[in-house]
Amino acid sequence: MQDHLSNQSRQAVVLLSGGLDSMVSAALAKEAGFAVNALTIDYNQRHRREIDAARTIAEELGAQRHVVLPLDLRRFGGSALTDDIDVPKGGVGADIPVTYVPARNLVFLSLTLAWAETVGAKDIFIGVNALDYSGYPDCRPEFISAFENIATLATKVGAEGNAFSIHAPLQYMSKAEIASEAHRLGLDAGMSWSCYDPQPDGRACGLCDSCRLRKAGFEQAGLVDPTDYAA
Repeated sequence: MQDHLSNQSRQAVVLLSGGLDSMVSAALAKEAGFAVNALTIDYNQRHRREIDAARTIAEELGAQRHVVLPLDLRRFGGSALTDDIDVPKGGVGADIPVTYVPARNLVFLSLTLAWAETVGAKDIFIGVNALDYSGYPDCRPEFISAFENIATLATKVGAEGNAFSIHAPLQYMSKAEIASEAHRLGLDAGMSWSCYDPQPDGRACGLCDSCRLRKAGFEQAGLVDPTDYAA
């Protein structure tokens, strides 16, 4: 994986979910001098808060373009985020949880790659993390490295002798380090949304894996998490 970023202004496509990690990843791309093209996949997840958050973040970061691409993964189901399955609230466990959306990052990165080739971007940013996360297999460094190779093999750009770089700047950061990085970058963490199960009153549940990891990260970093939690 290539992580040597140029300060020259050039195009990058950033996968922007609206969560804390993707927000920090996008801001790091901008800090490195890239023109940010933000891609948000509206996969018909059970809540819309992340999509709204992504729009806010893209505007705040001055994204050159922000595409919200519809992709109805509820037609497949198989996840607590796309099916009528309860979001687990018992804490982060050792097994892959039912909030895992089958092959989501593989699908999303493929779409990101397609847009990157279209706009002439050879750099793609994704906010995956392999330390404080829920154990999703498509967040592992091995997957990111393998996809970088696939990106070159699968495209016209690659066939012409050019390579894509998949940047995962948060790959080896703890959630506390990510919260600290958001603070260093001057980001309003309240723009991002992490909860898998927003409550009817609009607050984050506070008990799902994502809420627990986020809360612990801010606490360990000694920072205030602006999220309003129900629990």
